[in-house]
Amino acid sequence: MFSSRVRSTLLLAGAAFTAFAAQASAQQAVNLYTTREPGLVRPLIEAFEKKTGVKVNTVFVKEGLAERVAAEGARSPTDVLMEVDMGKLVDLVNRGVAQPLKSAALEAAVPANLRDPEGRWFALSMRARVVYASKALGLKSIAYEDFAKPEYKGRVCVRFGQHPYNTALIAAVIAHHGAEKAEVWLRGFKANLSRKASGGDREVARDILGGICQIGLGNSYYVGLMRSGIGGPDQKKWGDAIDVLLPTLAGAGTHVNISGAALAKNAPNRENAVKLLEWLASDEAQAIYAEGNFEYPIAKSAKITPIIAALGELKVDPLPIADIVRNRKQASELVDKVGFDN
Repeated sequence: MFSSRVRSTLLLAGAAFTAFAAQASAQQAVNLYTTREPGLVRPLIEAFEKKTGVKVNTVFVKEGLAERVAAEGARSPTDVLMEVDMGKLVDLVNRGVAQPLKSAALEAAVPANLRDPEGRWFALSMRARVVYASKALGLKSIAYEDFAKPEYKGRVCVRFGQHPYNTALIAAVIAHHGAEKAEVWLRGFKANLSRKASGGDREVARDILGGICQIGLGNSYYVGLMRSGIGGPDQKKWGDAIDVLLPTLAGAGTHVNISGAALAKNAPNRENAVKLLEWLASDEAQAIYAEGNFEYPIAKSAKITPIIAALGELKVDPLPIADIVRNRKQASELVDKVGFDN
């Protein structure tokens, strides 16, 4: 017997297949399933359709993308799968719903450490895990390892350790330093918290302004959302009140998480799917990513929005994303072991 969730997924799959099949038969089309917010994806879709004449039929999936496509099976209408987290991209591979793709255009645009070695997913944008700091500290540089130093006792704010943004970073620490040293670091990090790990990244900036802490972690695109005023006048005050630094891990570079996409295993419109994937990695599409959500483009030649460019040159940790993701489960277990969120 199927669970109610799976039954609902199968019903949705049938409806999607019927609708997409009818549309595809009438025109050149490609079918996209995405967990990215509609407002962020639409500018990309509209630009692609205008440039190529290929219609993009889009289904926005809040969660469970891999599970949904797996339930649809061979009759799945989707051609391209778009996710917003490195772990979710690897889930597509683990559930067997993505297929390898050999593309000279994608391999030229996407650095090797930001794509699957077998071409089963490709990064399309990056979000750096940066440091928010009180201007009173006058910091000019910092390493992620410094969050465990005694000098920051009672001075650190951060969101839940089990949030994917943080488990990804912890997984990277494990990859660089090993599980034993990562545990020592995480225990030191927890000991330095000024408040319980909670809230979101923007609340870290808020609490620095409020004097609750002096330093914390946040994603780079939140800096853009705050300082641009898009988040409202209060958030603009938070963003303007902090210094933002690009930290290093093991002296190698700054940790990033990614959004990305994969070619669906049973893509019915494969040619147009490849065309869409290659276009998403183009400078034109990369500029839309940067402008729309203050993200870092993966293409070095693409323009970075000024608020983010002002943070300084991003030197990405060269460790392959695929190597980091292998440690995600262990990272999550480590968060619980040290009681980080307690």
